[in-house]
Amino acid sequence: MSLLFPLGLLALAAWLVPLLIHLARRHQYAPLDFAALRWLQARIRPHQKIRFDAWPLLLVRLLLLAALALLLARPVLYGGAADIHPVTVVAPGLDGTALRGQDAKGDWRWLAPGFPALADAAPATASALSSLLRELDQTLPAGAPLTVYVPDPMPGLDGERPRLSRAVDWRPVPLAPASTRTAAPPVLQVGGEIAEGEQRVLAALQRAWSNQALSPARGAGTAPDAGQTGVWLAAAPLPAAWQAWVHQGGSVLVAPGAAEAGWMPILRDAEGAVVLEQRSEGQGRLLRFASPLTPTALPVLRDPGFPRQLLAVLAAPAPPTLAAAATQQPLRGGATPLPAPRELSPWLLALIVLLFALERAMATSPRRGAGA
Repeated sequence: MSLLFPLGLLALAAWLVPLLIHLARRHQYAPLDFAALRWLQARIRPHQKIRFDAWPLLLVRLLLLAALALLLARPVLYGGAADIHPVTVVAPGLDGTALRGQDAKGDWRWLAPGFPALADAAPATASALSSLLRELDQTLPAGAPLTVYVPDPMPGLDGERPRLSRAVDWRPVPLAPASTRTAAPPVLQVGGEIAEGEQRVLAALQRAWSNQALSPARGAGTAPDAGQTGVWLAAAPLPAAWQAWVHQGGSVLVAPGAAEAGWMPILRDAEGAVVLEQRSEGQGRLLRFASPLTPTALPVLRDPGFPRQLLAVLAAPAPPTLAAAATQQPLRGGATPLPAPRELSPWLLALIVLLFALERAMATSPRRGAGA
């Protein structure tokens, strides 16, 4: 047995209350003069011993306070035979009823947050299946067999192959692969006045990425569209509409400026010189070149591989979300789940109720009143 909140035992100090009450309410015996003893010489009375009246009632009250203190300490019991019945989980998106078939007695669950029963409605939100497998592994008792049905290809990756404490019966269910789309190259949206040389560089970058012409420039009151990369190389500060768009998650290339805190290099040339810096603004970011956007001031623009390097910064590829289910079969070697403790609070509450009823019955007993 263990205590989840040992400081709750400090409530045992309440034992002083019934002890003091019983000492204060002892029966007082009044002296009575007796004629035959009037002429006896007075002697020093012997010291009286501490004596408790109604000690069974005192014992019940002490037990009641001890049970209340133990309840505050939250005792739990470890050990005993763990329930290691087999558990089967089905990833959302699969036909759980067809997979279960006639097995009406097995413990079938959805591989979803909370691991609801398969009889419940299928979860609508997609979650990281690998992360859920790790959580389920630590929830089940050690030694409980686990069967997992996942779609093939498997979605819900989190960047690491799961490592569990038990062997898993891994059962991929082939599905038609979902159509995948490659991320579209960024579309540069120029704002404000821009020099002719910078205009030619931006147009060349846009043609290298998408073989399209550069979009017409916009005014200060019109922010770029969603998915575009803004370009504001004018000497004037970034307009309020553009600033609000950046805070909502947009990215804007701005003109070079003085050294300030918060700017971090994210692109360097072959010699290690800083080419592009970045600073977070709300949910978006500002990017600025270290020098004006001309081949003379920024020689890296003459590098044939520069458009590809800049594209890797502006449109970083998203991590993969699908993989062959066979490659994601959990490995062994995870941490062994801790044994789940059993709460003793319900039993203590029942004991407290019984002790309280017994204390009331003894305190209000007619026999006790007659004795007093």
